[in-house]
Amino acid sequence: MKIKALIVDDEPHAIEVIEKYIQNFSEIELVAKCNNAIQAFQILQQGKIDLMFLDVKMPGLMGTELVRSLKNPPKTIFTTAYQDYALEGFDLNAVDYLLKPIPFDRFLKAIDKVFELYKVANNSIGISQQPVVQKSDVFLYLRVERKMVKVNVADIYWVESLKDYIKVVLKDKVLISKQKISLLEELLPEDKFIRIHRSFIVALNKIESYHSYSIDVLGKELPIGRNYKAECQKRLRIT
Repeated sequence: MKIKALIVDDEPHAIEVIEKYIQNFSEIELVAKCNNAIQAFQILQQGKIDLMFLDVKMPGLMGTELVRSLKNPPKTIFTTAYQDYALEGFDLNAVDYLLKPIPFDRFLKAIDKVFELYKVANNSIGISQQPVVQKSDVFLYLRVERKMVKVNVADIYWVESLKDYIKVVLKDKVLISKQKISLLEELLPEDKFIRIHRSFIVALNKIESYHSYSIDVLGKELPIGRNYKAECQKRLRIT
């Protein structure tokens, strides 16, 4: 199942950025792009659009006005340089609200919300099509050198902070990515991972053994930080 997407923005560069980001996701198919809300309205009448990246402030008809005019608007991610419209955007049940310039990590969080919505809808309604993101196959993208690398969350053993970089340890390889560990912590599912130290995040189902002061994963002993000890004791029931 492909998510059919539409980009609506009066800035050519903004369209280029979003189009480039979309290329990282095989689940999303960009079927149309335009530079004003009137054209977008016509495109929406012609065929099925599942996801719309919509600029708020455009000449003629505002993006928010376009959504209000639609009886059944597609899932919408608002994109704008103006934070003042955020509240109105969420009042319209927007999936997310992205401020320009849009960094890829923030775009990724918005896409993850879209995938979650599809997963919940398909599971609850009983649609015969498979969800875009399988529960056992949740993934994220890491920038490794000059490319985006797809990583299955289920394959991650632990994440280690290396100042401005992170080391993501899989069973058979290690990935180094330039980003903060706190950012990756937000992307990882809370019920499957635990922060045990300012420098370490561990997959709960990969823990081989633990003590009051350390956790063993893949044959390596990882320290439990003083500030994280109480949470570790609670979740791992360490006595």
